[in-house]
Amino acid sequence: MLIHPQFDPVALQLGPIAVHWYGLMYLAAFGLFLLLGRWRIANQPWTAWSPKMLDDVLFYGVLGVVLGGRLGYILFYKPGDYLAHPADIFKVWEGGMSFHGGFLGVIIAMALFARSRKLRWLAVTDFIAPLVPLGLATGRLGNFINGELWGRPTDLPWGMVFRYADALPRHPSQLYQLAGEGLLLFAVVWIFAKKPRPLGAVSAVFLMGYGTLRFLAEFTREPDSFLGLLGFGLSMGQWLSLPMIVAGFFMLRWSQRRSTL
Repeated sequence: MLIHPQFDPVALQLGPIAVHWYGLMYLAAFGLFLLLGRWRIANQPWTAWSPKMLDDVLFYGVLGVVLGGRLGYILFYKPGDYLAHPADIFKVWEGGMSFHGGFLGVIIAMALFARSRKLRWLAVTDFIAPLVPLGLATGRLGNFINGELWGRPTDLPWGMVFRYADALPRHPSQLYQLAGEGLLLFAVVWIFAKKPRPLGAVSAVFLMGYGTLRFLAEFTREPDSFLGLLGFGLSMGQWLSLPMIVAGFFMLRWSQRRSTL
């Protein structure tokens, strides 16, 4: 049995200003996005992107992540609570972000970006898809540092006791997700995108890959206490991941058929 290191969530204190590790993880995610994007621009000329376009799409993406992530959490997880206390919607410092909400927010933001630049929406998502997984990995690292979103009880030797849970050893599911939805997904999508692909194919691989890896990881992650497990013993995260898998599958089929016409 292991004990969570109980890191201080504050990385740096500058007088009255506290810089949290989780905030630094967001900055790291955005930095990796720019670094990987510039590499693709320099080494994959068929993408036809410029550094200025990359900077602009990141701005749109940040808005999509923050607004979509917050609204998704409100609508998917606690609609009744926020309907009763609407002022709490703006208390972002208390936490409450949803990946699937952020994902939908990014999808809308990319559509707006594509329209403003007269680009194909799927061409935009194909370019950014390989740049996203390492950012997801930094987010899960932030969850682990904070000792939040822990896993279900386990008797495996690497089971870990988390301070804010109970005395039971639990799956360090944050690290599973870091390895799966972060590192493994990055390797798969990055390698797949190393040569020109039909429109929508890279986006489809990302959708199927993330949806599948998140669905599997949820079997080890403790479901939200205020929701528990839903129909068929699946968590909210699993139910929200299933449409991603299905959409990715049909998008890949569409992309392959379109390329043969």
